[in-house]
Amino acid sequence: MAHIIVVGNEKGGAGKSTVSMHVATALARLGHKVSVLDLDLRQRTLGRYMDNRRRFTEASGLDLPGASYHDLPEIDKAGLQPGENIYDHRLSAAVATLEPDSDFILIDCPGSHTRLSQVAHSLADTLITPLNDSFIDYDLLAHIDNDGVKILGPSVYSEMVWSARQLRAQAGLKPIDWVVMRNRLGAQRMVNKEKMEKALERLSKRIGFRIAPGFHERVIFRELFPRGLTLLDLKDIGVKQLNISNIAARQELRDMMKSLNLPGVEVDF
Repeated sequence: MAHIIVVGNEKGGAGKSTVSMHVATALARLGHKVSVLDLDLRQRTLGRYMDNRRRFTEASGLDLPGASYHDLPEIDKAGLQPGENIYDHRLSAAVATLEPDSDFILIDCPGSHTRLSQVAHSLADTLITPLNDSFIDYDLLAHIDNDGVKILGPSVYSEMVWSARQLRAQAGLKPIDWVVMRNRLGAQRMVNKEKMEKALERLSKRIGFRIAPGFHERVIFRELFPRGLTLLDLKDIGVKQLNISNIAARQELRDMMKSLNLPGVEVDF
């Protein structure tokens, strides 16, 4: 059985596609067979990222290790039973097709609540939720009092994850390993940053997730997207000496991959 990684967050701009691309490429470079699905059928940011990679490698004649991208298959509506959802069938058909030849299936969800995203969360063995280091994004997980300390209750996203966990338990599947990733961090040690750290630690104990390090805000990520590249590809395209920022970013990726604790993965890059 392939291990299913879902990258989910109901707010845009948290770096889901950047995280997805780097996790998928890192796994491929470590020798694993990785298949990728993008459930944002309108914007397709991860799909376009991988399209860019394909065009760049073809034009440059490079053979860079990477994941295999797949579109959701079309389903004949005439074959559906009354009340069945076509999106459920498209996603389940895609996973069933990819599982026999994949070590990992990575599913990138849209930055909004959709039926596809809801179903994907119930399939997740590992759920990665990138989160901007801001109380605006913290509200995605829980509502807090004006003091930024007291937790008033879970948000709709946390409730969706809880529902997905219940569905998996009813089906006899292992629990979701939910990893909240602090992403797009600022370089300075500010009071708000420290408050976020403490707030997430309190919340993690209450609703059951692990906290993992993500990426700092760096220009390099915006430069990599048009060519479909990741931090791990720089030396292969002729960058002989990485600058300090790029070295730090690679270390962040290394720490992130180790913290995910994925089965059978030894991080040695």
